[in-house]
Amino acid sequence: MSSSSNRNSDSTKGGVGFCGLLAIAFIVLKLIGVITWPWIWVLSPIWIPFVLGLLIFVLIYVIL
Repeated sequence: MSSSSNRNSDSTKGGVGFCGLLAIAFIVLKLIGVITWPWIWVLSPIWIPFVLGLLIFVLIYVIL
């Protein structure tokens, strides 16, 4: 095998994570009328991880 094929097999593959899939599912369910939640909660799988990360960052900054 050549070294270039080894490099390609070592690369990591990206994709949609759990929160992304959950957001897509909620959006589809909202658009077809299965759920009647406000859009803020339909999109919550997108913004909640950022809020939690920011909260953890602030807590660590305050403690240290």
